[in-house]
Amino acid sequence: MEGNLQFIYRKEYWYVSAFINTNEFIGETKAEEIEALLLKRLKDLSDNDLKKVFTFLEKTPYAEEKKDILIEMAKSISIECDWEPFFQNFPYIDEDNPYTEDDKDLIYNTLGYFKFEVEYFKNESFKKEKIKPDLIQQVPFIVLDILKEFSKKKENQYLLLDTDSPIYLFVISTKTTPMEIQWDEENVYKNRKVLGYWTQIYAGQWRDYSDDLFERRVKKNLSNRLSELHYIKRNSGFIYMAERNYESEFPYMIEHILEPATKIRAVLFALMTINHSLDVLFMKRYSDVFMSLERIEDKTKNLRFLRGMIQTKMSLIYNELDRNQRQHYKRILTHLIRKFRIEEVIRRINEKFTMLYDSLQELYLKRSEETQKRTKKAIYYLNVLFGLGFIVEFANAIRVSFAIEETVQPSPLLHTILSIILGAFVIIIVGYTIYVRIVSKASELGHTADAVIQDDNQNVILIKRKYAPYKGKYALPGGFIKYNEDPEQAIIREVREETGLAVEIIKKIGTYDQKGRDPRGRIVSTAYQCRIVKDVSRLKGGDDAIVAEAIEIDKIKLMDLAFDHKQILKDAGVL
Repeated sequence: MEGNLQFIYRKEYWYVSAFINTNEFIGETKAEEIEALLLKRLKDLSDNDLKKVFTFLEKTPYAEEKKDILIEMAKSISIECDWEPFFQNFPYIDEDNPYTEDDKDLIYNTLGYFKFEVEYFKNESFKKEKIKPDLIQQVPFIVLDILKEFSKKKENQYLLLDTDSPIYLFVISTKTTPMEIQWDEENVYKNRKVLGYWTQIYAGQWRDYSDDLFERRVKKNLSNRLSELHYIKRNSGFIYMAERNYESEFPYMIEHILEPATKIRAVLFALMTINHSLDVLFMKRYSDVFMSLERIEDKTKNLRFLRGMIQTKMSLIYNELDRNQRQHYKRILTHLIRKFRIEEVIRRINEKFTMLYDSLQELYLKRSEETQKRTKKAIYYLNVLFGLGFIVEFANAIRVSFAIEETVQPSPLLHTILSIILGAFVIIIVGYTIYVRIVSKASELGHTADAVIQDDNQNVILIKRKYAPYKGKYALPGGFIKYNEDPEQAIIREVREETGLAVEIIKKIGTYDQKGRDPRGRIVSTAYQCRIVKDVSRLKGGDDAIVAEAIEIDKIKLMDLAFDHKQILKDAGVL
């Protein structure tokens, strides 16, 4: 029977986890927009859209035939997209791109998912027999690329889609050919190869199929009926139901299999974003990226609050496991939690919170010790100042010593000298106290260096920023000055790291400290004009730069550069 039995495709469901800000737009409206976009793009796929999937299909048997079927599938596709909010009042800030055009934190307030009900050949069901697992996985790959492009648009900045994971795909079948069989252990084993293809859609369809693969792909059948098959994997699921059961019982499948899987995957997405945000905050504290301790602590507290919300939600699921008497449903929930490794991810996040808090406490302690040293000096001198009462006594003694009679006044010159001495002490102590406060405040200042560099054709070297703020915008090469590094050393290092170029400094352009010039806080930049000392062919993006380019001045005049870098170019006499 193995090799002859085939599942006939019925339909499928896609799920994409997402954060949105419901104050900026309505999720249902965005779902309609996504639905219209996908229908339009899939019915008229470009060569670029097909390039990646065609490359994959070329490795499979009957490649040219499958390419034609794939295009037919895309043109015939039916899609209904809905937004399903799962966790409202969930304030999350994307630390990879935390700033809007107004330099405000980019905040989302709802965790949920977009649900896509998908069907190929809806009006030509006889063609569904052509659809095989290696074709099913291709269209979601195309769709994921479309969604990545869609999410980068400015008007979608308050939409954060999980485009790092494959689209979660549930495939439904209600018919087998040449006959319907009972799914006992013997038949599952006999048909392990074809089952393996359908139960893990993204795994790739290879001719060599071993018992080890059978164990990993096919063994976890969650069905409690011989007429059904339920497989839930990390990135896809497969449900087979005999036709006679489908109409009456599939709603139960949606409620107790598809929706729980999707919600737990959304929880996983939220946990992974929190995990990533912790990594970003930790790196910002120990790298050149400036952020005050107080701000990192505030952000960490917010992430800890979100973690608590997720754990509360998970506790409801655990309560359901304890309370629900349906063994089948309990088995599915247990399987989902284990499959998505929720408990393992929570454990790792808890460890990162501990590590980040420990590091913050160390930095607070270090800053406190430095402040205490300066304060002790100030207090010492103040005590000296308060103890200067002896000067008055000393002055009286001199007055008495120099006075021939009680009525004789001491010398005006002596009073003047003593006043100057006392005044000098006061000025020194007050000055030092002010200095301590300034130094303490300066510890929360960020210092950067930026370079204006032109090639032999007078084109300006710019980099495209990899990280926020102004992620994706062009800027002058430069970055934060490290501890015990002077600005001249910093600019030469930063230019080399971001552009691959070796430069030397021609002159200092100026210092830029205008309030609001950088959304990350109080950051002062020193700008230098530099020249290239080696071949410009070494130019390439690196470190914090996506790319490094030599751009014509006329083009730069029309560009919107990051920070106040256009002003720096004007001050340098370039624009």
